[in-house]
Amino acid sequence: MSYIPDRILMEVEKPARYTGGELNAVVKDKADVDVRFAFCFADSYEIGMSHLGMKLLYELLNSYPRFWCERVFAPWPDLEAKMRENGLKLFALESQEEIRNFDFIGFTLQYELSYTSILNMLDLAGLPVFARDRGEDAPIVIGGGPSCMNPEPIADFFDVFNLGDGEEMLPEILLKYAECRKKGMTKHEILLALSQIPGVYIPALYGAEFDENGDFLRVAPKEEYKGLVPETISRRVLPELEGAFMMKKQVVPYVEAIHDRIMLEIFRGCVRGCRFCQAGYIYRPARERTPASLLEAARSLSETTGYEEISLLSLATDDYTCLKELTDGLIEYTGSSHMNISLPSLRIDSFSLDLMEKISKVRKSGLTFALEAGTQRLRDVINKGISEEDLFRSARLAFENGYYGVKLYFMIGLPTETDEDVLAIAATARKVRDLYYELSEGRKVKAPQITVSVSTFVPKAFTPFQWTKQISYEEIKRKLRLIKDALGPKYGFSWQDPELSVVENILARADRRASRLIYNVWKRTGGFDSWSEFFKYDVWLEEKARLGKVGYEGFEVKEGGFPDSVLSDELREDYLERISCVLPWDFVDIGVTKKFMQREFMKALSCEITPDCRTKCSGCGAAVYGGGVCVGDR
Repeated sequence: MSYIPDRILMEVEKPARYTGGELNAVVKDKADVDVRFAFCFADSYEIGMSHLGMKLLYELLNSYPRFWCERVFAPWPDLEAKMRENGLKLFALESQEEIRNFDFIGFTLQYELSYTSILNMLDLAGLPVFARDRGEDAPIVIGGGPSCMNPEPIADFFDVFNLGDGEEMLPEILLKYAECRKKGMTKHEILLALSQIPGVYIPALYGAEFDENGDFLRVAPKEEYKGLVPETISRRVLPELEGAFMMKKQVVPYVEAIHDRIMLEIFRGCVRGCRFCQAGYIYRPARERTPASLLEAARSLSETTGYEEISLLSLATDDYTCLKELTDGLIEYTGSSHMNISLPSLRIDSFSLDLMEKISKVRKSGLTFALEAGTQRLRDVINKGISEEDLFRSARLAFENGYYGVKLYFMIGLPTETDEDVLAIAATARKVRDLYYELSEGRKVKAPQITVSVSTFVPKAFTPFQWTKQISYEEIKRKLRLIKDALGPKYGFSWQDPELSVVENILARADRRASRLIYNVWKRTGGFDSWSEFFKYDVWLEEKARLGKVGYEGFEVKEGGFPDSVLSDELREDYLERISCVLPWDFVDIGVTKKFMQREFMKALSCEITPDCRTKCSGCGAAVYGGGVCVGDR
């Protein structure tokens, strides 16, 4: 029976979001389990059910007989209003029970603009949003995911963070909790015990320190916990992906998800080192699965879900060293059943005609080429490592094989960017369109669909650009106008909302003081900030102005780069001093060293490329984990 009365479900949009009971959902008898875990995604059902990490950890935790992991999503505002009106609390889909009665409430933190939704879900569950206000009987609130690499902006709301790969760490946390609870330990004693697990951060045991000017100094153990908890929290990493837990079935949603298909993670991490990309550093070293295990998983997932599409997931799919063997096996398996194979995240410099021919045997999919920057100079600054010639070679292959729709992805606001770099975005799109007509000369063809998609660069923690300043809101709008005017009506043009990018920048590099900003905004807006219809930019600016400093904002980098690849001694000394400052996330060790990040930042200013990890080891530090592509370089 649904927790939400039928009379209410009949009045809201997509009631199937809230009923549970989907194919492959796991239902257990709560009397048979020791730990109940509410796995929360702070967004709508359709978004959360598209997330691979949630699917994987859901099946993993439920493979333990004494654990029961259930799914929880943010109710859409129409249902939330009715829940508050009728005194109903946030509930889990499988048991339809209130999550405030669970042992753990876990959030996967995928993007900063979900933070207000996290507070809203805690409040809707009937729990205080600040960890210090939750009592002995309240569930332990735990967070994981990429945004946790800088946990400080939301540290005041969480009891525990698990930093890094969760496949080993999360079961360890739950097992330790069950052991402690059987001993009759208090919540504080349990948290202290959990702090001894590698990769676990307990914010209440640490303090954020500031100087008399309000500038950040450090995050360190509180006086009473010095010597009892680690000074630095080391990211937890699976040295090898092969042999780690792998999904064999996944829940099939009643409501169509954004990515409603089989998902195969073929490898984790990246060898490329693009200087703007946080994922490329926080998931190092790159680790692969074998084609045999992936094919076995594909068959199992196909049989247990009935899906007609398989998507190969990674940061750069064609960096997978066994891609030919894997795609050959998948084509052999899926060909007769007319399943589609989706190959996102293809790098255009290694685009393969053979691979394109394979996937076009089934059904053509749209192609996206991510150049990131409009000029070679700026692509060298960001270490993208591709050229315009790479794009045209790839586009030629696509057009010759029957494709006529191409999306070109760029960023604006990258360090040292000039108007020349921005205008080159439109010029590149025109060249791609011209190539299409050149190749189809004398033939009647469809009009090409060339779309330019632009996002605004947001400096992130644990990247070489973590020290740089984001361009202003006004400058973002000006650069978007430049591109739009230069493109004209023959091209598609889409862009990320500049207001969202500005707020994301505030939160991405904030310190613990940002918790009050997030709280104040939530009290005024109620969450769902990642959705433009609910996002209130003016509220964020008002509350930010009221609070003042909430984190690191970065500094300006001179435009235009340094074509002679030499910085003046004065400028070099200035930059070196600025990138030696203490950052709010410095107490987290991701393996990749700060010294390497500093070196990469200086190389960026000299337009100097760093080779990929398979070509040459650059000594980033990830070899400390003893796995992946770093094995031969230790």
